[in-house]
Amino acid sequence: MPLPALLCALCFCFLAAAARAGYSENRCSWRGSGLTQEPGSVGQLALACAEGEIEWLYPAGALRLTLGGSEPGVQPGIVCLRPARPFAGAQVFAEREGGALELLLAEGPGPAGARCAHWGPRERRALFLQATPHPDLSRRVASFSFELREDGRPELPPQARSLGADVACRPCSDAEFLLAVCTSDFVIYGTILGVAHDTELQESVITVAAARVLRQTLPVFRVGGPRGQGQASIRTPLHCGVHPGPGTFLFMGWSRFGEAWLGCAPRLQEFSRAYAAAHAAHLHPCEVVLD
Repeated sequence: MPLPALLCALCFCFLAAAARAGYSENRCSWRGSGLTQEPGSVGQLALACAEGEIEWLYPAGALRLTLGGSEPGVQPGIVCLRPARPFAGAQVFAEREGGALELLLAEGPGPAGARCAHWGPRERRALFLQATPHPDLSRRVASFSFELREDGRPELPPQARSLGADVACRPCSDAEFLLAVCTSDFVIYGTILGVAHDTELQESVITVAAARVLRQTLPVFRVGGPRGQGQASIRTPLHCGVHPGPGTFLFMGWSRFGEAWLGCAPRLQEFSRAYAAAHAAHLHPCEVVLD
């Protein structure tokens, strides 16, 4: 083997061994250093777990992280990332079919909440971590937790895909909240007790008096008391500008890292009107019993 090719092969073996050494015992997480990586190289990582953590010290070059096994998922999938702060030295992209990249995390004092991306069926679930150049050698850490979930819902129309990935601030259309009531991780109706704004996390927390829980995949909402009411906290990005309002709402959304995030929240009368019209036309996606 020619000397340059031999050196290249040895370099690849060294990077692969360094990557393997950084895996946790259950191979759900990885911790490694860019100091062992050649500038401009791309390390290959693979994690088969649905949840885990990545900690990249002194990022250099790039890493390609495959989630959920080496084979593309048959069903659509949703990945959510929650960065540790400070998040520095790298950017994280969701890899798309054809090699396109969608930015999920960037270094700097950005929002600390989760960022999510949606992959279509048979699309490989891969993240691309790229180090950002810095003139000094000060310590930088790009660290985040991830959650990968299969998405068994019907494929959403383009205008509704934000329901399954990132939180949308705009009001949902009738078609979107009729679909959301069938597919969300939680569906409750209740009233707003108050809204608190956290500028550090760039999140707003809505405190809800839950009159009834129609669905929840995690015990986010707990109902109790003499009238069957309890309190629940639902999060939404601060820039959505949520404020308290009177009336009864149907709150629907998604679970991220054990927290509830808002998707749609029509007033109960608005939802009932749209559902009755869809039911009469036999266009409702699923049966909903509110009483």
